Amino acid sequence: MINKLNLSSRPFRNRTLPYLIALLFLACAVSGAVLSFASLRNTTDQNEIAKTDIERMQTDIQALKGKGELVQQQLTPEQQALLVAAHKLVANKSFGWSRLFADLESLLPGGVSVSRIVVQNIYKDSDRSKADLEFAVLSRDYGSVMQMIETMNNSGKFQAELRGQDLQKTESITYTEYTLRLIYTPGYGYAPAAVPSDVAQTQGGNQ
Repeated sequence: MINKLNLSSRPFRNRTLPYLIALLFLACAVSGAVLSFASLRNTTDQNEIAKTDIERMQTDIQALKGKGELVQQQLTPEQQALLVAAHKLVANKSFGWSRLFADLESLLPGGVSVSRIVVQNIYKDSDRSKADLEFAVLSRDYGSVMQMIETMNNSGKFQAELRGQDLQKTESITYTEYTLRLIYTPGYGYAPAAVPSDVAQTQGGNQ
């Protein structure tokens, strides 16, 4: 009876459990591999679709460019001039004139006043509009004008270059008109404004 109750000589052993655990891990591994393969296949298919769409769009763009060049070649010189004028008008309408005047005013030092602004050209540089301006100021202090030019060039919005000086005399005072060339690039995030009447008249007189 004692030998039958002594279990130390015959320990309990479950030979089925390790196999079940191994089968469970194997099933998880197979499921993960199947899901990964399906995801990889789906990603590959999407990449192929995107590549095909890009190639199709590039073909369409090239075809449209070719048609546009063909149309321009068929235009008369008068029609080409009208097309350029139309593009310029659209650029002028979308330009932020109020922001230009505000930026100029913020950079003018005391003792320097604006005498003339002539818009030479409005054009696109990459995705940004730029203005080519003839800009004239009046001052009796040459140093203030030079400081203004340096401040403009450091602002990130203007490229200023002194083009000429014209001494002016009246009965009471003597002053100089300084003529500059300005390239103005508006900052990002500003909404375009309508063309003021004085600037529009200036542009009309230059055409």
